[in-house]
Amino acid sequence: MKYLCLICAETVMEQMTDEDSAKHFDEYAEFTQAIRNSGHYLSCNRLLPANAAITLRVRGGKVSITDGPFAETKEQLGGYYLIEASDLNEAIQVAARIPGAKHGCVEVRPIAEDRQTLQALGFLEPDNLR
Repeated sequence: MKYLCLICAETVMEQMTDEDSAKHFDEYAEFTQAIRNSGHYLSCNRLLPANAAITLRVRGGKVSITDGPFAETKEQLGGYYLIEASDLNEAIQVAARIPGAKHGCVEVRPIAEDRQTLQALGFLEPDNLR
């Protein structure tokens, strides 16, 4: 099964001292190499801070845009890992080693891979559903 690990923290790399961010980048490099070696790794990336984001909504055919994320929380989404694990327990064990878990939280969410979802996303043709 695939799981998305969403990393949230109050302090992002851009807010850390040079020494702390360098140490944190090293921890992430080590963790990423470890899960590549173990076969859990599928994808990952770091996000720029929330002040670089926009939130958009479409209501009645009109697009409205606001700066930043629409959340009143100190923690912000800072990055993600997409991993492969045999079950939720294994995914939790992998996610618990993400360096950001020591400074914030990691939400572990299963990826939907049912036929209807895969068809809607274009990963399965209607003929393949029989």
